[in-house]
Amino acid sequence: MPSTETPAPKTRLTPDEIADRGEKIYRDRLRAQVREGNVGKYLVIDIDSGDYEIGAEHLPTAKRLRARHPDASLYGMRIGYKAAVSFGGALRPEEEY
Repeated sequence: MPSTETPAPKTRLTPDEIADRGEKIYRDRLRAQVREGNVGKYLVIDIDSGDYEIGAEHLPTAKRLRARHPDASLYGMRIGYKAAVSFGGALRPEEEY
């Protein structure tokens, strides 16, 4: 049976380049406007358009943005933290780094 998932777009950027661009967009343009009231939520950014989506769960948030920008290169993060998830440990706020 064929998959119902939309395949990720083909991009010439490396994962590191996508992350660098996403972090820069967050730091330079979005942080001040999205941080208040959203710490701990997921932020997914289209690194080409700068459009973004915020939500409580990563995958549904990414799918909403993907519906608007099917061919976008997306960068995801958790607002206020250096990591999106933690395996067996606790997430530390970005101020602790």
